[in-house]
Amino acid sequence: MPISQGWQGILKKLQYINLSHLFMLQIYNTLSSKIEPLSPIKKGKINLFVCGPTVYDYSHIGHARTYVAFDMFVNYLKHLGFDVFYLQNITDIDDKIIKRAKEKNVSPKELAYEFEKEYMADMKTLQVKSITKYARATEHIKQIISQVERLLVKGFAYQTSDGIYYDVSKFIGYGKLSGRTVEGAEDGTSRIDEGVAKKNKADFCLWKLALSEAKEFEPSWPSPWGAGRPGWHIEDTAITEKYFGAQYDIHGGARDLIFPHHEAEISQMEAISGKSPLVKYWIHTGFLTIDGQKMSKSLGNFTTIRDFLKQNTPQTLRMFIFSSHYRSPIDLKDTSIAEAKANVEKLQDLITKLQEVKLLAKEPSKEFNSLQEKFWDELENDFNTPKAKAMLFEIANLANEKISKNELTQEEAEEILKFLKKINKIFLFLDFKKKKEAEIPEEIKKLAKQREKFRQAKEWQKADEMRNLTASKGWSIYDTDNGYELKPKDPTID
Repeated sequence: MPISQGWQGILKKLQYINLSHLFMLQIYNTLSSKIEPLSPIKKGKINLFVCGPTVYDYSHIGHARTYVAFDMFVNYLKHLGFDVFYLQNITDIDDKIIKRAKEKNVSPKELAYEFEKEYMADMKTLQVKSITKYARATEHIKQIISQVERLLVKGFAYQTSDGIYYDVSKFIGYGKLSGRTVEGAEDGTSRIDEGVAKKNKADFCLWKLALSEAKEFEPSWPSPWGAGRPGWHIEDTAITEKYFGAQYDIHGGARDLIFPHHEAEISQMEAISGKSPLVKYWIHTGFLTIDGQKMSKSLGNFTTIRDFLKQNTPQTLRMFIFSSHYRSPIDLKDTSIAEAKANVEKLQDLITKLQEVKLLAKEPSKEFNSLQEKFWDELENDFNTPKAKAMLFEIANLANEKISKNELTQEEAEEILKFLKKINKIFLFLDFKKKKEAEIPEEIKKLAKQREKFRQAKEWQKADEMRNLTASKGWSIYDTDNGYELKPKDPTID
């Protein structure tokens, strides 16, 4: 056998050992607009930053789509053997926070702390546990001021009467992530800072000076330019520089942050460090839409995470998110949620059946291996969860078919259970705890025994009457080779 073919065979055998995936995973990079092999700056280690919430209100399921998708992705990276440092910021000072605090007649600090706690509670409920470090903007004022000072010294920033602004015309690479020009940068966005005497419409604020009439109710910190507070974009680069340095592996967020927020981050940090790129891979999630329109608080068409979970389980939401590609938009429909719920229930039912399989194998079976391999292959290809889902349910359908024919062996059942447990560590939409068997009332036991006596005596009509009476009391009798079994009646069966 030629050496090249020999190595191909070895690699194929190693393909499903975690460390081998370090060289196979490919991911779409917004910066290059291409799917690229994931090769971190430092072998085996990934520094990842995802833009966190602005804590002025309850988080909605549009936010959940992004945070759950990245939770799954980070869990997958860890499954592959990567050492992941997942950093997420908390924007706890912002115009939106100040405005809402005034409306509620509370301090911005008090409001931000209240909704930060609510956000953390939502993430805990959704089992989002992959974040290594949360970093509040207000705890990084020193780092923010340092970045503003360096941008001024390097000539990328200037001062006006109301603050310090970034001069986008000075940065040659401006627009390389979003594809926008300086001239067209302000088109189609409401997130461009208004300011007095800005040089360019697209220039954004780095430091907002406190207005004298606003000092009593707007937070401010001392700086070389006067008391004030940070702009939105500078918060993130100050935080990532502290923990990751001038360059790191992955930056994530929803696609609406590509411009102006992520474009501004690149402009700030690359101007400060003189190094490019700031981030090797930019990963963006698609919108969660309602009737084709992006879910957002500004449009008033949002459903909070906690309201959604009053009617649905966290597992249903995670399955709903798993069912679509992370880069694709998802339209929130009752039918889609119902399908996700049914999918979870189908897998849960399969788990129960698999745990009860007792048929011994006459010889080793590898019937399910190729489907499992295809599942992992789809995840390697830009984390394609909908195609992986298709493989998952091919496995479930085949297993159910073999169970119905009493052909699934205990070895196969254990193999499938092992696979399901492995993927559930990544996606967290299943529960492997064995349900406690319902205690059978004495009355039901007596009815079943009486029916069995009628069966033995071949008094079939009386036996059927006992079966029907037992069913009317919520219990089903199943005849087996070894007698009968009593189980709570399925409420969906008449």
